[in-house]
Amino acid sequence: MGPRDYTPSAYPRFAVTVDLVVLTLRTGTLQVLLVERGEEPFRGQRALPGGFVRPDEGLDAAAERELAEETGLRDVPGHLEQLGSYGEPGRDPRMRVVSVAYLALAPDLPEPRAGTDADAADWVPVDDALGAPLAFDHARVLADGLERARAKLEYSPLATAFCPPEFTVAQLRLVYESVWGQRLDPRNFHRKVTGAPGFLVDTGRTRTEGRGRPATVYRRGDATALHPPLARE
Repeated sequence: MGPRDYTPSAYPRFAVTVDLVVLTLRTGTLQVLLVERGEEPFRGQRALPGGFVRPDEGLDAAAERELAEETGLRDVPGHLEQLGSYGEPGRDPRMRVVSVAYLALAPDLPEPRAGTDADAADWVPVDDALGAPLAFDHARVLADGLERARAKLEYSPLATAFCPPEFTVAQLRLVYESVWGQRLDPRNFHRKVTGAPGFLVDTGRTRTEGRGRPATVYRRGDATALHPPLARE
């Protein structure tokens, strides 16, 4: 069959959307960006930011545009990756919709600003968001995004995406504790992360934190994987 023989009406109609799981650390707490839907379906209910992909744009561009339109956040620093695809029939009451979800991680992002079809946009502690009803299948998408982030902290330097360009081991440990939801032994953690080849680079500077001796300041190294991995307890 050639292009001239193609009849669009002969195939089922469906749409493609992007949804974003945006995680950040604020006041030492892992938080996720949620919007309050201003339109049906699920008007007034909380949801992940996202929307329909336009015919003339790629998926990454759609994710960046939707994040900016619904929250006012542009050029978000940190890490952005595709999380997965969600296409169960009936997930959207309007029509058959397949969503490509993205996971974004960044340090201490500012207050969002709602726009377009969102009435409000807020940072919500992840523990609170996991226990709240979310529109569509966004509770599942959020749970998948959180588990992806937790798992990748074990075997990759992804935790540095939550840190400023230069940071101390104590700041890095707070990331792991917040994302994993567990306390870590400071000395054991320090030994593991400073001993992982290519994970951290000593800047040669120190910073005073609390009453203890000055802490060494590091930046991310060039490693793409951690050997050995850091295991959750």
